[in-house]
Amino acid sequence: MQPHAFYAAAPQPPIGALVRHTVPGRVEVTGEASVSAEPDRAVIVLGAVTENASLSEAQAANTEAVNRIIAALTALPLPREAIATADYRIEMQYVYEDGKQRFTGYRVTHLLQITLDEPSRAGTVVDTAVASGANTVTSVSFRLARPQPYYHAALSAAVQEAQRKAGTVARTLGVRLSPQPQLVEELSLVPEPIPYQTAMLADSKVTPLQPGTLQVTASVKVVYAYS
Repeated sequence: MQPHAFYAAAPQPPIGALVRHTVPGRVEVTGEASVSAEPDRAVIVLGAVTENASLSEAQAANTEAVNRIIAALTALPLPREAIATADYRIEMQYVYEDGKQRFTGYRVTHLLQITLDEPSRAGTVVDTAVASGANTVTSVSFRLARPQPYYHAALSAAVQEAQRKAGTVARTLGVRLSPQPQLVEELSLVPEPIPYQTAMLADSKVTPLQPGTLQVTASVKVVYAYS
């Protein structure tokens, strides 16, 4: 006679019963904060564009205009090291007549980048350059020379905001958070500078450039375990 084997089935919870998991849960929150800062640097890009059927004459006229601009800016006074070439291009110009392309000459563009540690002087610099021969103003932007301290302050405030959010979630759910977060991830970057619209600057008699205020923003993702 063969022996009988008996197997005990694992007890199953009744239908509708609450099953508690022993694996800790996770609370994931984000935090964001901003810090206001006054810009302490202005960056201006402007220069001269000349056209002529002769390349040498277009270059000569451009060189003369740019030299006048540099001389006028350094006489403000402005340190020579604050002025640097941002772009230099020579382009062939064409027109289309009766479906045919016809060469008309050359365009020479020389752009200067001017860095100011006194943003309030930006308007004076633009006006001086335009009066001295600049016929294109590409951009004016205001920024921070050292954004890191402001960003670190915003980052600290963002982490604290995430901690407060996690605490609110835990109290609402009636759970206990782990003492330390499992993950803290930085989501943001140092902000872009404030651009100033420059399309009509060369035609303006007065250039009232106002730096305004920068908002340095940081955001983080924080993950806590709870039980």
